[in-house]
Amino acid sequence: MYAVIKTSGLQFLVSKGDKIKIPALVGEAGKELEFNEILMIKDDGGAVFGKPTINGAKVTGTVKKYGKSAKRIIYKFTRRESYRRKRGHRQDFTEVEITEITK
Repeated sequence: MYAVIKTSGLQFLVSKGDKIKIPALVGEAGKELEFNEILMIKDDGGAVFGKPTINGAKVTGTVKKYGKSAKRIIYKFTRRESYRRKRGHRQDFTEVEITEITK
């Protein structure tokens, strides 16, 4: 069984036991999260699609850790103009392990 969830403006395809990295959500490690915006659920009985979401369905997960992703370098350059700008950015993330999918 797997589901498509929507959180933080992104969609994720998840199944039980998966670990996903979501842009930073508030909460502490070990805390349980519920995702209520379920777009699709598929199991042996077939697929159920929401219009736009499925009422009563939820996906439960446990927060495993918080962290920062690898640094992204933003480099701007204009030739013959002595224009060079180098900036870096590290995005915060929350790692969540999916524990249950219910219809």
